[in-house]
Amino acid sequence: MLEALNKLDRRWIFLLMFLSVAIPIFVIGKTGKTFPEKPTALAQATFDEIEDLPDGSRILLAFDFDPASEGELGPMATAFVRHCAEKKHKMYFMALWPVGPQLIESNIAKVIHSDFPDYEYGIDYVNLGFKSGQEGVIKVIVTDIGQMYTADMRGTPLDQIPMMDGIRNIRAMDLVVNVSAGYPGTKEWVQYAATAFPDDITIVAGCTGVQAPLLYPYIPKQLPGLLGAIKGAAEYEKLVNDRYSDGKKPAAKYTEGLRRMGPQLVAHILMILLIIVGNVIFFSQRRREAAR
Repeated sequence: MLEALNKLDRRWIFLLMFLSVAIPIFVIGKTGKTFPEKPTALAQATFDEIEDLPDGSRILLAFDFDPASEGELGPMATAFVRHCAEKKHKMYFMALWPVGPQLIESNIAKVIHSDFPDYEYGIDYVNLGFKSGQEGVIKVIVTDIGQMYTADMRGTPLDQIPMMDGIRNIRAMDLVVNVSAGYPGTKEWVQYAATAFPDDITIVAGCTGVQAPLLYPYIPKQLPGLLGAIKGAAEYEKLVNDRYSDGKKPAAKYTEGLRRMGPQLVAHILMILLIIVGNVIFFSQRRREAAR
């Protein structure tokens, strides 16, 4: 048996990997059922930072990613917007990446326009758009937002936007939420905002899987909550759905992270099994060679 496995054509392994991804996609797509998810402490902390704020608090949402990272970050961005809307928070959107404003508008249409029609632009949410300058933008807006932003993405002067009244800098925000795919992103927000003004600025974030280990040293003092990749998105979706779906089945747009975890989970299990089988074959061969 082990000898047969050792000589197995690797194309069968490729086929197994294909099926481990394709079958969960097909089953979840057809039935809508997802694998159970247990939120970790970091996901719970991220949820609590938004949930524990009084209704109507000011939240700055910085979308620092692009379509290439949407698979990991899109679901958590949608969940952040929904959670803030459920809490009736005022949302101030901005981006340090050029295509960030388009992703912001996509989430506004998907969540606010669709499910929260009472939200009014300029009163409950505003899209400040993209500004070049990378971490330089952060260094400016922590002291004077007017030096960097004179108008919103629509071209409306800030002094004509009701929810900008009294906002001199981002230290007026009750929380900063950053969705990050790299540089500039969460690390820069922590270094130039949370670290520089620890008493005024609190940050939680969602990031790609490869970026998460670089941010762990900032937890929990400078970064009390962090969602890592699609796993973190799925955990956060569960927390938001459990709190605000009232026992009803949430819309598919609010379970994207949970759905995408299915193929990943099965594929990872297959990889672990293949590693175990490979090691069993390797050591059994060594024993036979030693016995000779």
